Amino acid sequence: MKRLILRDAHEHFKQYLKTNKHSASTILAYGKDIDQLLSFLEELARNHVHEITKEDIGAFLAKLQKNGYTPKSLSRKINSTRTFFRFLKVNEYVTDDPSLLVSHPRYELAPPRILTPTEYRALRDSARHDPRMFAVIELLLQTGVRIGELANLRVEDIDFTNNTLRIRAYEKHEERVVPLNRAAKEALKNYLAVRPKVKEERVFVTKSGKPFLIRNIRTAIERYFRLGEIKNAKVNDLRHTFVAHHLKHGTSLILLSKVLGHKRLSTTERYLQFVPERAKENTILTEL
Repeated sequence: MKRLILRDAHEHFKQYLKTNKHSASTILAYGKDIDQLLSFLEELARNHVHEITKEDIGAFLAKLQKNGYTPKSLSRKINSTRTFFRFLKVNEYVTDDPSLLVSHPRYELAPPRILTPTEYRALRDSARHDPRMFAVIELLLQTGVRIGELANLRVEDIDFTNNTLRIRAYEKHEERVVPLNRAAKEALKNYLAVRPKVKEERVFVTKSGKPFLIRNIRTAIERYFRLGEIKNAKVNDLRHTFVAHHLKHGTSLILLSKVLGHKRLSTTERYLQFVPERAKENTILTEL
């Protein structure tokens, strides 16, 4: 077993996440979680990673709970800690994994926020004067793509002849092709007609021709939620709405799972409990 001091372990762990192609947001979140854990362990006078015990991790979680962390947040801390120890064990910095002896707190997942037809029509109406944002919103609603996948979309990925979009591999999601319906196609063509004439490959760009970044897309959509007077909605709720709409209209679970890029059919199936009325199963993707 190789000895490794706490702070060196933290740096090696972040490098490990980058090497394994985790997203920037995941690296940031895990990095903060482990930094918080290590700061606590330093208060306990722990110096090396092999000195960490189940009781240490339990005390850390107990402190967080006392400070008002929710069960969901504590569960995320445990996931980060287990990923950290998996890295340590694979690299032979520890022989045992005390994080596996710590149980997740029980909590219920909140049901997905699904926009009503009135809400997503209001969202569209609020963005009609902005061809770029209208196309962004329409693509998220009509194709169910993730915001990161949309930001990564290239001009060459659009196939108006076959009415499809090539969704590139993103983070740990595999490449796939999704259908482009009439509404999404029209919105995309209208935006491309006024898009800045720049060499940038990405479809969505700023006025200066730079890529329209995820955080800026998110901020812009949230602004249109406010303009449309749509309460308690987030960007990912557009994807939830896409799923619910197609389940309600009987779209095949297998087809829908492939379009969404879900690795497991069970991920798509969990939405069924939130869609009580479901039409006879078909293989047609309808417009919202």
